[in-house]
This record gives sequence, C-alpha cells and structure tokens, in this order.
Amino acid sequence: MPLTANDPKFKSWLDVPSNSDFPIQNIPFGVFLTRDDIITIGTRIGDTAIDLGALHQLGYFKGIELTDDIFLQDSLNDFIADGRKTWRLVRNRISKIFRENSDTELRNNMEHREKVLFKMDEIEMQLPVDVGDYTDFYASKEHATNVGSLFRDPENALLPNWLRIPIGYHGRSSSIIPSGTPVRRPIGQMKPGDDGVPGFGPTKLLDFELEMAFITTAANDLGKRISVKEAEEYIFGLVLFNDWSARDIQAWEYVPLGPFLGKSFASTISPWIVTLDALEPFRTKGPDQEPQPLPYLQQEGKKNFDIQLQALIQPEDGDETVVANSNFKYMYWSMSQQFAHHTLNGCNVRSGDMMGSGTISGPTKDSYGSMLELTWRGQNPLTLKDGSKRKFIDDGDTVILRGFSERNGVRIGFGDCSGKILPALPY
Repeated sequence: MPLTANDPKFKSWLDVPSNSDFPIQNIPFGVFLTRDDIITIGTRIGDTAIDLGALHQLGYFKGIELTDDIFLQDSLNDFIADGRKTWRLVRNRISKIFRENSDTELRNNMEHREKVLFKMDEIEMQLPVDVGDYTDFYASKEHATNVGSLFRDPENALLPNWLRIPIGYHGRSSSIIPSGTPVRRPIGQMKPGDDGVPGFGPTKLLDFELEMAFITTAANDLGKRISVKEAEEYIFGLVLFNDWSARDIQAWEYVPLGPFLGKSFASTISPWIVTLDALEPFRTKGPDQEPQPLPYLQQEGKKNFDIQLQALIQPEDGDETVVANSNFKYMYWSMSQQFAHHTLNGCNVRSGDMMGSGTISGPTKDSYGSMLELTWRGQNPLTLKDGSKRKFIDDGDTVILRGFSERNGVRIGFGDCSGKILPALPY
C-alpha cells in the first residue's frame, strides 16, 4: 500500500506554523481529554488536535473496516492491534481529509468542524498506550563505552557480550508517564561508607537519559519468534523517552540483578506516537558492526533513522539551556535487531508493549545523552544560561527532550518530552 501521506508537496487547509513538528506529513496518534471532558483518540496537524472518535462517528472513515468504538477508548492498544494495513489506511484518509485542494467535505462543514477540531490549549494529553510490558535496551556503543570507561577499565570498556547481543532488561511499566507530569525525587539506599552502613535518603545524583522508544503491535504467540526481516511489520511508531535514573541508588543495587529502584520511580514519554511510516523518508544506514553478528541478527538495508535529538535543562523561573545534541542514527543495534533478539527465545510481544533504546550518545562530548557522561560523573559541571552549574539534576529543574527529522522541506517531530523535578517526600 503506497505511503501517499508522505508526499512533501502536500499542504493542509489547517494552519501549520513554520518549523512545526506536526505538518500534514506527520499525522501522529495520541489520546487526549477534550474540553467536554471526553477522552478520545486523536491526531494533530499544526496546533490543531483532531478528534478521531468524532471523525469516525460522522462517517469520514467510510470504506475502512473499523469497529464503531475503535477511537472511543482511553488507549491506542486496540487500534494498534489492527495492524499495519489499518494504520496506513487511516493515516492516508486523514491526509486526504485535511489536504489543501483535496477533500472539502469537512472543511466546509462548520458543525462538523466544531465537533472534530480543538486548539491544543483546549485538550489535555494522556498516556497514549496501556503499556503492558516495557523493555529497556543498552544499544548505543558510545554510551556503553563511556559508562564502561567511568566505572571499569577504559581499555576494556565494553564487556565481551556487548558487541554480540543487544543488551536489555525488563523495566517497570506502571511508572511510565506522559510529558508534563512532575517527577518526585526518589529516596533509597546508597553505597556504604567506612562504617559499612548503607547511606539512605534522597538521591543526590538524579539524571536524565536521552532515549527513544518504539511501540509494538501483537507480534507472536508464546514460543514463536520474529525475524529481523519481519520486525518492522510489528512496530507501530516511536516516542521520545526520558528514562530517569538515580545513579547513586542504582550503583548500590544493580549487582547482581540489574536496575531496580534507581530506575522504576518514573520514565517520561512524549504523548504523540509518530508512526514508522511517517519516518520512512528519514531512513539511514547504521554503524558498521564488527564482529559480524550471528545470523539471526544480520540485517540488510537502511534500518536506522536520522532523528536529531536534544536535551535541555530549564531551572525554575529560568531559561532553557541545551545541554546535549545527539541523533537516533548513532544506535549500534537497530530496532529490528532488538525486536528479533527479544523474541528469539519465544517471548511473546503484545500490542502496546514498549521498548526503549537505552541512552543515545554520539561521538562528541556535546552529544552525550546523560549528565553522567556530560559532566563525567560530576567532575566537569555544566554551566546553564543563568550562570548556575549542574553536576546532576536539581529540584525545580525541568528536563526537556526534543527530536525531529527534516528533509525536502518537511520536518517530522515529536513535540516535547518534559518533566519537572519535585523535592523528595520526607521519610
């Protein structure tokens, strides 16, 4: 089925500001609460939110096989479960409805427009999917090398398995939250001092992790696996992802089983899911892989995506400061390889599952994707625009992640992924 919605010549009859993340070529999917306190599935063009539930009820998806309530739900899980054919049909139809000089049925019907269209300040974005399972990978070679250099021998920064398999762990899905939700500073145990007694209290080393995550549809029954070649058929789209980390809590707890309380207190995602179809024009080749992966991980073609990424810190009542510029194309292990490895043992993947990339760091110091790397474990503090310095994240700081792809005059973005840090509760 052709990706007609991607045509860079298309313009919308809706207003789209210059440099908007959401031109008519994007058509992301999300869930929002309307001005009438009705929760619905929707999309966005420019600064206009579009109620797909109302659009469906008014007959604009006629000819596409959809259940009556497919968009009248509080998550995208069922829509995602319908599969790629349905996603493309719906996305192409939305493009046609809102394309300039194309379909004028809605454009000329003010009664319908009142029911379907909302200004962004009239809605409240929600978590787009009910995340049943969440896996976080560790797939950036630069990030893994930096962390290995900080905590182990720099000459042997990568452990022997890292270049052989996409490393990952199963995370906590209940604490995944949408952009704009405040994050409470966690407390926990930390490494003991000379007396052998663990430290205890609020984390002093609160960090962000600049990541992306992909959302899956139901892919395989228990005991079956998905190949690298098939994997993208089961990837609905991507979000920006900040996998907050309490480095001092994590350092004490992670041996021998891995992250726990230092990671599970909150993970923030951007609320609009940008489809893999919308990102199709931005494919690029990933890094060369040496040694060659085992056959089940070998891939052909352009499996990475050129998505420019930024991390910013905004102090309370202060201006934003860009602290990192990275790119999703740096990922050593692609999403397809991550997916194939995840299902190699027959683990079943379901609609709405989320898989994080791990921190995305680039080859230069300003492209590192965490404060741990940017300040080199606090040795080199960053200076913000207001003159204040940061080794890690302070109370009152808002961390903002942004990302977009741009080519042929079309910019496809994700909007903000932000969270403000609140002080720890007394214990």
